Amino acid sequence: MKEDSISNKAYTELRKKILSNQLTSGTRLKEDEWAQKLEANRMAIREALTRLLGEQLIVQGEKGGFFVKTLTIEDSHKIRELREILEIGALRLVIQKIDADGVAELERICDDFTSMVERGYLGGACEADVKFHETLIECAGNVKLVDLYIASNIPLFHQKLGKTQIHMDDYELTDQEHREIVAGIKARDLKRAEEALTKHLERGEVASLDLT
Repeated sequence: MKEDSISNKAYTELRKKILSNQLTSGTRLKEDEWAQKLEANRMAIREALTRLLGEQLIVQGEKGGFFVKTLTIEDSHKIRELREILEIGALRLVIQKIDADGVAELERICDDFTSMVERGYLGGACEADVKFHETLIECAGNVKLVDLYIASNIPLFHQKLGKTQIHMDDYELTDQEHREIVAGIKARDLKRAEEALTKHLERGEVASLDLT
């Protein structure tokens, strides 16, 4: 495999784990450790980390090293606002454009999420959550919107701010909310879908701000 392909694979894998909060705030990303995990050389890992640094998903420590960026209360609020603007806008296009295959794909992702939670594979559930929202954007049928969403590097809300573990008590509600969004889309009921998505995003922000 070419060096740039190895670096891109490492970048993609690390980015996915950061956005799905499998790598939580403040986690140090050691080059040698990830080189071993991803079966890559340290140069490829360094290139991937440098790329993530440029996208502000990670930061450099005062004494060196790379760490997953810690979100602040302000960050959480801005993320919710951005997601609402992009995803509510996408919903309006989805209602007009989505076909039976698109609905089936969203339902399949919901089933994957349910299965992951039932089996206790919470990292996989978080990845399914990211996939649900990315697929929602893709179903809008606008490449520019997809590019903007991906470039925004929007993380999930499964981690409470200030905590180092995945937020583990909202998976059932997340599942219910995802399915209600899909039900609204399937019925071509924009108001129902918008209300479900707005509630989903607002609850996620509130959950992340619960510092207890």
